[in-house]
Amino acid sequence: MALYHLILLAVIQGITEFLPISSSGHLILLPNALGAEDQGQFLDVSVHVGTLGAVVLYFWSDVRQALTGLPKLARGQTDDQGARLALHLIIATIPVVLFGVFLAATGLNDMLRSMAVIGWTMLGFGILLWWMDQRGATERTDNEWTLRHAIIMGLWQAIALIPGTSRSGITITGARALGYDRRSSAKLAMLMSIPAIIASGGYLLLDTGLQLTGPEARDALIATGLAFLSALLALKIMMRLLQSVSFTPYVIYRIALGAILLFIAYT
Repeated sequence: MALYHLILLAVIQGITEFLPISSSGHLILLPNALGAEDQGQFLDVSVHVGTLGAVVLYFWSDVRQALTGLPKLARGQTDDQGARLALHLIIATIPVVLFGVFLAATGLNDMLRSMAVIGWTMLGFGILLWWMDQRGATERTDNEWTLRHAIIMGLWQAIALIPGTSRSGITITGARALGYDRRSSAKLAMLMSIPAIIASGGYLLLDTGLQLTGPEARDALIATGLAFLSALLALKIMMRLLQSVSFTPYVIYRIALGAILLFIAYT
């Protein structure tokens, strides 16, 4: 793959992964805009792995807390904050794994990678994000995350496997509906992305990674590194902006892009 294509792929992933505007939707649309061949799901996952590194680094204190809580959780101890965080993240990941297996087994994951689907999900879930953000209360913080809320947000996150939905966007929508403030909603969405990306990346590595050629592996490594750098910068900027900016600008972008995509798809 051409270097400029890899750079665009990584930068788009790094910026859009943490904004509620669907990184997967943009990655699917990229080859259409360039008139190039679809980069494939493995490269999509490669750039997601790059953003995974950025999330782990940015929220390292929370990640470390969850990791140190895993041994206690394995012994059945859930009175520790780290053990509870690890448990909630594991529980929240189960729905997306089950739904992902279903999509892969039925072949729907490839069928859903269309411009019409992305247009409708961009539009519909963008409006839903705006509705929940405007009506949602803000009395809860991420420190009050419960097991029940982890299950509910996990179900929301599973919907993100439909291209154009936005994993961060739909998870933030669910968190805002439960009454979490904007920054806490984004933080929980980012933490939930860690096991979800690990699960999807592990599956595709077993499915296709061992069959990669040398050039394909090189492209994947370059894309992962570039995505990590752009994602870390985008994450820092977004978390700062959430202190003073609502999700409305992202909703406007989603509606505009969704309308354009639907016009192109049906004409």
